[in-house]
Amino acid sequence: MSLVVSLTVTPMMCARLLRHEKNSQKHAIRDHYARSLGWVLQHPTLMLFITFATIALTLLLAIVVPKGFFPQQDTGRIMSSIQAEQDMSFQAIQQKFNDFIRIIKQDEGVEHVVGFVGSSNNIFITLKPLSQRKISADAVINRLRVKLAHIPGATLYMQAAQDLVIGGRLGNAQFQYTLSGDKLEDLNHWAPKVMERLSKLPGIIDVNSDQRDKGLEVYVDIDHDTAARFGITPAVIDETLYDAFGQRQVSTLFTPLNQYHIVMEVAPRFWQRPQTLNDIYVPSVGGQLIPLSTFVRFSTNSTLLAVNHQGQFPSATLSFNLLPGISLGDVVDRVTQAVDEIHMPNTIQGKFQGTVQAFQASKANQPYLIVAALLAVYIVLGILYESMVHPITILSTLPSAGVGALLALLLTRTDLTVIALIGIILLIGIVKKNAIMMIDFALQIERTENKSPRDAIYQAAILRFRPIMMTTMAAMLSALPLALGTGVGAELRRPLGIAIVGGLLVSQMLTLFTTPVIYLSLEQFSQWSRKHIAALRVSQQPSIVGV
Repeated sequence: MSLVVSLTVTPMMCARLLRHEKNSQKHAIRDHYARSLGWVLQHPTLMLFITFATIALTLLLAIVVPKGFFPQQDTGRIMSSIQAEQDMSFQAIQQKFNDFIRIIKQDEGVEHVVGFVGSSNNIFITLKPLSQRKISADAVINRLRVKLAHIPGATLYMQAAQDLVIGGRLGNAQFQYTLSGDKLEDLNHWAPKVMERLSKLPGIIDVNSDQRDKGLEVYVDIDHDTAARFGITPAVIDETLYDAFGQRQVSTLFTPLNQYHIVMEVAPRFWQRPQTLNDIYVPSVGGQLIPLSTFVRFSTNSTLLAVNHQGQFPSATLSFNLLPGISLGDVVDRVTQAVDEIHMPNTIQGKFQGTVQAFQASKANQPYLIVAALLAVYIVLGILYESMVHPITILSTLPSAGVGALLALLLTRTDLTVIALIGIILLIGIVKKNAIMMIDFALQIERTENKSPRDAIYQAAILRFRPIMMTTMAAMLSALPLALGTGVGAELRRPLGIAIVGGLLVSQMLTLFTTPVIYLSLEQFSQWSRKHIAALRVSQQPSIVGV
């Protein structure tokens, strides 16, 4: 549709609406650019030095700039999960849940709270609009974290809900690191050490593990000799314990519309303490009730509540959140270095999961994708201009765009995320188009009017100055709302606008002067190479000597 409009409607509107006006005041900026360009063309060495310095600075900034995956959003929603002590009963966890709900509701930034207790203990928090609470969701989390810290025996891990969740791995925090091992004993030994080491790293908070190996169980050791004197067999003891704590169905209650199973058990208040075993009586052969503790010894030991797996191997996943202002790339490097310093055996393997795993994959592929894109652009431009030299002139404008975008990200303390990279790609297209307008017109003048390369590129730069400025200003002003916008989800759009605005500001100041100089330099190199190649061919031709 854009192509159809540009070839039909736009020429018609130009013919109807454009008027020729003679007014020297309107060309003051162009005249200043013409004078500056004339001076620059007389000092090409300076601009070539600036060009190479820009390339070096781009590479340096690409290494230094903090890297992330997707920007941290403030959607007004917080997801949280309760991690209680592993020997805590359901009723005790429910009491902690009610305490958490009560404190969260009292916060002035919270609007609604819902949750449930069961196989997973989760609380979902809806915040008031940003205009009312005045602080970000991460700031609300930090404030709630202090208020909830005094509740003993349980911890509430909170994270701001994100619109984009990549990786498919969820945990008590936003980022995960998984340890897997050949032997469960080795995993249970090393996972707490890794967790302790990660909890000491700067920039990381809410470190927790899904390892469930601290449960309690009571072992019932039967004194068979004493039990035999009463005529009590192990089967009778087993049946008695199952009657008290199992799910024995003793009857079925029938109604006109349904039926209900009747399950026998002790009163719920006796479930919560192992001392109830001292109140259990077992019938002897003669029908006499004998206390269970008479011929049984009780001992408490730790046990596994669950064993998680990664593939076919037992695993333990460590989850963590980042403090505000900390980039994901820096934390990934710190975690990797910290795990290496522990020197775990080869039977234990560690790797990031979820969002961090996707971030590492995208980070590893980015250099190859950029090189492939530049190569594709070079081939297309080479076919367009029937030259192997002038595509380099156009591609030479890209480092200035990269410098501007990366500097803008650094100044605004914004990570180089996928969204910022999209902005840089859009920026490359705009800057490249500005160079194409100059080079295309210069080649046409040089070939049709038989002008020198210097006169051709000078005239092309002057004539194309106005459309280049119009294109740049239109793109920059259209990106300002993204860079300065607020509201729900603005964090996801802001890096795009920052990269475009910063890149256009810097690239516009540089490419208007560096592009003509590089064009002349490459033209001189091309003419020099053609002369030497022709001379070399002449020197290699065999000479004919007449006798």
